[in-house]
Amino acid sequence: MLHHLRLKTRPVRHQRHRKRVIFRRVRPTLLLASNSPRRHELLLEAGFDFEILAPNIVERFDVDLTIRELTAFNAMSKAMTTARLRPKDVVLAADTLVAIDDRILGKPTGEADAVAMLERLSGRAHEVCTSVFICHLIETKSIAFHEISRVSFRRLHRGKIDSYLARVNPLDKAGAYAAQGFGSGIIEKIDGSFTSVVGLPMEKTVAALAEFGIIPN
Repeated sequence: MLHHLRLKTRPVRHQRHRKRVIFRRVRPTLLLASNSPRRHELLLEAGFDFEILAPNIVERFDVDLTIRELTAFNAMSKAMTTARLRPKDVVLAADTLVAIDDRILGKPTGEADAVAMLERLSGRAHEVCTSVFICHLIETKSIAFHEISRVSFRRLHRGKIDSYLARVNPLDKAGAYAAQGFGSGIIEKIDGSFTSVVGLPMEKTVAALAEFGIIPN
């Protein structure tokens, strides 16, 4: 007796080929909330892409606050003012001040004030504090930190001060001087972060920006 074998077949389903959609996370734009050419150069040298959007605010200069408190407040104010305009971008702001004998030195008001500041710093050590505030408003994320370095000046006679001021513009610099460029002529040594004295502690800044997905090229 022959047994009829029944082969069960499955209906062929025509599957449509769907295009695979790959979602790539777009890296946020880095905004530098500062017109400082020194911070601009430090970020460029480190390989970062960024835009400049400096806020128009009045920096606080209360004598009853410490140098760390003042720089931290000013950095946060700059960053938050800019972040409200561009909430989808990562904003970086910083503030730098000089202190000697518990007196805080900001930017000089004129050439005479610059001379007085350099004469006060001559032959002595002082502190330079830079505070940094980084935020991404739409992600409700922020990081704040500071760096304090100790700078020792050479003894400066009036002729050397005049020669230095003839080469640099002191009016946009805390303490009326810059560590880079001709700074080696008036600075004896720096204990701490050199880039912090310039205006942005890059050692900590690079690590902090990585937390926001911002990395150098």
